Amino acid sequence: MLLGSLTAFGAVTIDLYLPTLPAIARDYAVSAAAVQLTMSTFLVGMAVGQLFFGPLSDRIGRRPAILLGCAVYVLASLACALAPTIEALVAGRFFQALGCCAAMVTCRAIVRDRYDHRDSARIFSLLMLVLAIAPLLAPTIGGWIAAAAGWHAVFQVFIGIGIAIAAAVWWRLDESRSAATAATAAATSVLAGYAVLLRHRRLVGYLLVGAANGATLFSYIAGSADLVINIWGFGEGEFGLIFALFAVGIVGASQINRLLLRRTTPDKVLGAASIGAALAGAVLLAAALVDAPFLVIFPALFLALSSNGLIAANASAGALNVDPLRAGAISGLMGGVNFAVGALASALAAALHDGTALPMAANIAVALLVAAMAYHGLAKPR
Repeated sequence: MLLGSLTAFGAVTIDLYLPTLPAIARDYAVSAAAVQLTMSTFLVGMAVGQLFFGPLSDRIGRRPAILLGCAVYVLASLACALAPTIEALVAGRFFQALGCCAAMVTCRAIVRDRYDHRDSARIFSLLMLVLAIAPLLAPTIGGWIAAAAGWHAVFQVFIGIGIAIAAAVWWRLDESRSAATAATAAATSVLAGYAVLLRHRRLVGYLLVGAANGATLFSYIAGSADLVINIWGFGEGEFGLIFALFAVGIVGASQINRLLLRRTTPDKVLGAASIGAALAGAVLLAAALVDAPFLVIFPALFLALSSNGLIAANASAGALNVDPLRAGAISGLMGGVNFAVGALASALAAALHDGTALPMAANIAVALLVAAMAYHGLAKPR
């Protein structure tokens, strides 16, 4: 449960905040686009912060890195709650992202410290259960808090969350970084360490697999409201239900992955799943090209997105297994690359928007093809 809380830290900080956006725009008398900067800046902070805190956890230890991140998070949340202008809120959200990403990036390294390749993939699949709760419950809870006490109260809740996680880590989390990891980190600079890692062909392959597969989720999230409401013609309440169905598909696939790993290896599951996902993406693209109806596009989209549950955990476990003594730095690379590619996919989906499902389908199909090629061309054990 503690590792699950660390994993979901960032998602909760995003989703609990979403219902407050209109109220923030009214209070500061700014446009919706100006308030959206608080979200964009947060994602930038998540990408940059993971590149920093990942190798830092190798150098100073997992517990100190998380506790430092929690301190930054609490102070940033307080600054957001007291922000006099929208510009101050944007800056506060950036530092809030830096703080919470320390827990996320270090959590992956802790899993690799404690478990081997196969078991770490199983643990990552199990953590998906906790992670899935955030988008299902957090927006509703955030809306209740904002309605009852105003949007500032949401940031007061964030302060409490940061303190609670810091206390749990202080009292319940044992240090898992090995002496060998500490020695390896001390022997090289951060940039030199990253240069060493990027010379590993298999690691680059796993990074591309994870980032490309994750880009399918970013592409869907960026265009989901327009697709479901404007193109398919569903209402806002039905949009929430459909969004939840996709989340259930991803979580269900992750638990199937956990069962498969009792009988086979993460790489075998990843190899088969990447090909299956690419085929689902091709079917989705073909359906979008002929402007197929909802009953044709939805199953293909469901399969394409659900593949994340079979791919993400195994790609993460594979990447961390390439050089376990640099697990923190690898975790930082994974997080940074995933958010950077995801942001690019979201921007591309928005730029290509034409009122049909085709741009999203093309984004997803290309991303899944890249993931399959990256695994079979680079990451697959020879």
